[in-house]
Amino acid sequence: MTVDRRSVSESTAARLSLYVRSLGVLETEGVRHVSSHAFARRFDLSSAQIRKDLATFGEFGVRGVGYEVSLLRRHLVSILGLDQTRSVAIVGAGRLGTALADYPGFRSGGFAVAALFDNDPAKIGTRTRSGLAVTSVADLPASVERLGIEIGVLTVPAEAAVEAGRLCWESGIAALLNFTSARLNAPSDVHVKNVDLKVNLETLSFYIGGGSPPTRKEEPWPRTRNRSLPRRT
Repeated sequence: MTVDRRSVSESTAARLSLYVRSLGVLETEGVRHVSSHAFARRFDLSSAQIRKDLATFGEFGVRGVGYEVSLLRRHLVSILGLDQTRSVAIVGAGRLGTALADYPGFRSGGFAVAALFDNDPAKIGTRTRSGLAVTSVADLPASVERLGIEIGVLTVPAEAAVEAGRLCWESGIAALLNFTSARLNAPSDVHVKNVDLKVNLETLSFYIGGGSPPTRKEEPWPRTRNRSLPRRT
């Protein structure tokens, strides 16, 4: 089943990633089949949403049996493009950029940090703790072609983000993860994901500073049926 990826919402794609991780947990536990209801209960998800999301990409479950855990996980890994290694470049060799370059979780699961760029002569030529060399940002266009870089991560100061972002997409990078507070006016064929840490902190501040967080319907506490509690002696 062929699906136009541009028609799939970002929230749906994010849930697919969550499903992959959750299915991985079940797989390590030796679970072979799971229904949408059991899957939803286990990981605090919506069974209706699970069925709707998966139906976007085809028919995966069997009535009365549920989903085959390993098979469904492989399908979703393929849909997310995680069955191949995506080459990633980080632009900005400050504390955040070097931390991401050295973070094992950022360098696995279908992604490989291939290059780290900066324009500071004092940083160019140095290496991170994991051994990744800091390269001049002037070499970015050639590196994109040579290393097959598909995703760029911006960890530069906000005032440099627009120029850095433009250099990335003009060099052929199709997707950017933007950790700056600047908003990029990227071409329509370039996908940008903004991760503003300060906004997330301010949101948390709202909830602990007197604001009322959205209410969430909780499952009632399970009651003990037809079972007497042991008496104290």
